[in-house]
Amino acid sequence: MRVRFTSTAEAELKAAMEFYQSAQPGFGADFLAEVEATTNLIESFPLAWSLLSPRTRRCRTHRFPYGLFYQIRSDEILIVAVMDLRRDPKRWEEYL
Repeated sequence: MRVRFTSTAEAELKAAMEFYQSAQPGFGADFLAEVEATTNLIESFPLAWSLLSPRTRRCRTHRFPYGLFYQIRSDEILIVAVMDLRRDPKRWEEYL
């Protein structure tokens, strides 16, 4: 099953990468690698994380305080948010 990011999730990913890169050179690439590893986990084990709503699940990254919010569709896994979990934890509901 392929994984696809919504345009909103892509924008969040880009903003977070830019933030970490500006904080410390190379840190943006480290963040991207962590998101890729988390995406691979979701792709390999899509049902492993608990439901937050009837369609949405969250998988946390290990090294950064971020979560990937996703939905399992008939032909793909849709990442709907790449969210900093230190912010309002209910903000992801805006994307549904």
